[in-house]
Amino acid sequence: MKMRTLGRTGIKVSPYCLGAMMFGAWGNTDHDDSIRIIHRALDAGINVVDTADVYAQGESEEIVGKALAGRRDDVVLATKAHAPMGEDPNHRGNSRRWLVAEVENSLRRLQTDHLDLYQIHRPDPETDVEETLSALTDLVRSGKVRAIGSSTFPASEIVEAQWVAERRGLQRFRTEQPPYSILNRGIEREVLPVCRRYGMGTLVWSPLAMGMLTGRIRKGHEAGTQRAQRSPGRFTDERKLDAVEELIPLAEKAGLSMVHMAMAFAVSHPAVTSAIIGPRTMEQLEDVLAGAEVTLDDEVLDRIDEIVPPGVDANPGDVSYEPPAIGEVAQRRRPSEERSAA
Repeated sequence: MKMRTLGRTGIKVSPYCLGAMMFGAWGNTDHDDSIRIIHRALDAGINVVDTADVYAQGESEEIVGKALAGRRDDVVLATKAHAPMGEDPNHRGNSRRWLVAEVENSLRRLQTDHLDLYQIHRPDPETDVEETLSALTDLVRSGKVRAIGSSTFPASEIVEAQWVAERRGLQRFRTEQPPYSILNRGIEREVLPVCRRYGMGTLVWSPLAMGMLTGRIRKGHEAGTQRAQRSPGRFTDERKLDAVEELIPLAEKAGLSMVHMAMAFAVSHPAVTSAIIGPRTMEQLEDVLAGAEVTLDDEVLDRIDEIVPPGVDANPGDVSYEPPAIGEVAQRRRPSEERSAA
């Protein structure tokens, strides 16, 4: 695989990134098989592995740590923190108190003394971004972390973090990890342009739209994957299903599988550094790897633009992070007594 530079970090990464979310209780519970999958990905030229503390409550990190024994120096290792890691209300979020403690837990599970990339999994409205960046800066200066990044941040919060870092002399986010696929193109409107403006690398997740772009989830038989069976509501949106029905003949005409067309689309955007694949089985990994050299011509890309326009999510409500200003009723409605008085 031809390596790409991760933003302006100077770190070289493969256009495909191995995501480890499906290793452990959330997917493949066989540790030895998961390790074989990781080794196969590395042997195929993938050099970046992304996990998170919350994936199977640390089990994914433990599997990755065992798999990288003897190969750590050849891998760009990334993990994330933010999500709850227990009942204690302080064992989550983006506070200094939690990040300084949790990075040690991740290092222990991953069997390493440093992380190449430490990412904040989601925004935390209850924590000042300066608090978060200050803690991450200390982790970089201590040598435990090489670079820091964000994940699924709105464009406005990416910009705020960049400004705070510059004004306070703190480490800045070098990467962003947003969702991106043919069916979810909303980040093309603001997030990707902002990342390019600030020289941030992007590791996009769910390029297969949680399995909808495998071709196995179609109208009339949406329960084509395990994810669809676990969360049927996410796979029954008529707009997404209609788009899939138009994409399937497009892929066939181009002589491609849906998987290969979807992956090639994700890495064709100039602001995308690497697309995260999340195989649960060796068969799924081999399927993706078989299309690693596929590129899409303008005719195919133009037709994709017609099916799902640039900067648009096929289902506008299909969001991965909803800010409190939208999600919390109290932040978008005046108290009833004030409304009555008016």
